[in-house]
Amino acid sequence: MAAPKKGRRQSAPGKPGRALVFILIALVALTGGMFLSGHTTPRLGIDLAGGTSITLEARNEPGQKNAINPTNMNTAVDIINNRVNGLGVSEAEVQTQGDRNIIVNIPKGTNEKQAREQVGTTAQLYFRPVITQAPSGPAPEPSPSSSSGTDKEKDKGKATDKATDKATDKDEANSPSSSASPQGRAVSEALKADPTPNPSDKAKDDQAKDGKKKDEKPSPTPSTDPATAKLQEQFTKLDCTDKKARAAAGKGIKPSEPTIACGKSPDGKTWDKFILAPAEVDGKDVDEAQATIRQDTGAWVVNMDFTKSGSKKFAKTTSKLSTQQPPQNQFAIVMDGEVVSAPSVRTTLSANAEISGSFNQESAKDLANILSYGALPLTFHEQSVTTVSPALGGEQLKAGLIAGAIGLALVVIYLVVYYRGLSLIAIASLLVSAALTYTIMTLLGPTIKFALNLPAVCGAIVAIGITADSFIVFFERVRDEVREGRTLRPAVERAWPRARRTILVSDFVSFLAAAVLFIVTVGKVQGFAFTLGLTTLLDVVVVFFFTKPLMTLMARRKFFADGHKWSGFDPKRLGIKPPIRRSRRTAGSSVGPVDPKEA
Repeated sequence: MAAPKKGRRQSAPGKPGRALVFILIALVALTGGMFLSGHTTPRLGIDLAGGTSITLEARNEPGQKNAINPTNMNTAVDIINNRVNGLGVSEAEVQTQGDRNIIVNIPKGTNEKQAREQVGTTAQLYFRPVITQAPSGPAPEPSPSSSSGTDKEKDKGKATDKATDKATDKDEANSPSSSASPQGRAVSEALKADPTPNPSDKAKDDQAKDGKKKDEKPSPTPSTDPATAKLQEQFTKLDCTDKKARAAAGKGIKPSEPTIACGKSPDGKTWDKFILAPAEVDGKDVDEAQATIRQDTGAWVVNMDFTKSGSKKFAKTTSKLSTQQPPQNQFAIVMDGEVVSAPSVRTTLSANAEISGSFNQESAKDLANILSYGALPLTFHEQSVTTVSPALGGEQLKAGLIAGAIGLALVVIYLVVYYRGLSLIAIASLLVSAALTYTIMTLLGPTIKFALNLPAVCGAIVAIGITADSFIVFFERVRDEVREGRTLRPAVERAWPRARRTILVSDFVSFLAAAVLFIVTVGKVQGFAFTLGLTTLLDVVVVFFFTKPLMTLMARRKFFADGHKWSGFDPKRLGIKPPIRRSRRTAGSSVGPVDPKEA
């Protein structure tokens, strides 16, 4: 055989067994992770699993310009996501589409009408004075030691002056369930109070009425007032650690009425429950809110600026709260029925206010965004609502799988007819690629919320052709080397560098197209681009770590090395004289083996 040309170095066979062990370990690890996570099937999108997809279009409020910006849109996404979660929906998706649309995908089993009402309305932000605040958790089981307290609660409907005197006892004063406690009296006063008149004028009116009605029957005491008793009963039973209870707390209550609500405690790990007075300031009274750092302390704070009418309302509220004792000197910032912050008031404020506490940069910005969203000059209008039944989604999934199976079958038939024994290597590589794709897609569901929709299935089908194309490039390079007179083992190693360059260039172009498509498109088309990009990367992994090492091992087998007619290297089909393994290259010639009789 002629010596290789100068500058062309034959590739070393290496150790193919190591690469095959590597790919086997990766498969075992991914499969094990899939079963350990409890997710053994890919997460399906709305179009396959069924559900509701709502497209919301953002519009500027009259007189407002440039309100549709990434910050406002991202804040709106967070608020809508919280609303959807409040419905008890799992695995819902809320994301922006373009620069002014928000897509809300809600899986099957959700009340469509309720979902549309929740996601399509502007956020409701109110400032409510705090009447009572207490840690919240599951109601404790009654114990024998608390029987006396239970008896007292049973007799609260028959409260007398003696019971009222006992309520001043320290233990009962701190119990939110005692209707004769200061908290109960505060709730009753909040229910009776008229927020508009001047308190001093109201006191004079009350004195005048008392003088005229000395002989009349007195009004109900806090312990017998039905509205107060009902509110306190709700407060006592409220468990803010329960997601459904948090969503239902204060539901349907008007801003002009007192209510109960839940909110995260300052440590962010536990929950507090509140009784709140009627709202006195609306979220739209906030002109702007920003998270800043105080120059003197270096601590993160949130600064609020109010509108002209909001300044008057806020000044009136803070003037009353600044004279109260905790927790009745606090005002709760309530977003969609949940307390997001409950700062204390130290002095009368009007046009602006500063909220300080144990903020970090993230929590301060989150609160500033919530406050800003209450006055956000945006409204959202339904652009489209698409409902897919589970039956229709199942039919689409079945059709997609059938299309994929047909495509795979056609590729396999072509490989068997044309490449014969080599098709075993190609089919094994396709199976490995399919296993890697399936396990990775399954694990991406719970980790990054990847959902397999119909376009993504189409991307996987297209990837079958891309993967098969890589095998064909490699096989044809090997066959070309055999036609030039080389035996199979060196032909495989010499063909690999050229085939490798071609495969990498081809896959790079496919991946680049998928990346551009993913970036510039939105919605379901991104599913197609993501799947196409993922399978293209896996094609490189499979070809390098499975197809090439397996081909190296098969080249050592007599079935392939001797050019069996079913091996894919049949000399007659390649247009050369048999046998392959005795072939030699003659000096000055690049084709055709020597005569077998001369060997």
